[in-house]
Amino acid sequence: QLQLVESGGGLVQPGGSLRLSCAASGFALDRHAIVWFRQAPGKEREGISCISASGTRTRYQDSVKSRFTISRDAAKNTVYLEMNSLKPEDTAVYYCAARHISYGSIWCSLISDGMDYWGKGTAVTVSS
Repeated sequence: QLQLVESGGGLVQPGGSLRLSCAASGFALDRHAIVWFRQAPGKEREGISCISASGTRTRYQDSVKSRFTISRDAAKNTVYLEMNSLKPEDTAVYYCAARHISYGSIWCSLISDGMDYWGKGTAVTVSS
């Protein structure tokens, strides 16, 4: 079964840290760009970070820049989102999505169009 599975969410105090994981099963991530999205209660889903298939290009939404770091581990077939200095407004369900990319492409975008696989999400709550 081809799927993405997110993990690592939970309850954390403001200023705390979490590391989310996006693990693929049934297919290799090395030819896929990965985008992390989040959806807060009552708000639309938004793209917050992406990483190209090669890992050479990354992008961040302004609201998470300098606080979040995306990375990928080919050996583990997993992409990570390290989240530091968390704020209550970071509370959301976080999703990862994968888009198959032509060999050599460094595509990386925060848009949701054209994604081939989606995970079911992991909830992050930032509260004291």
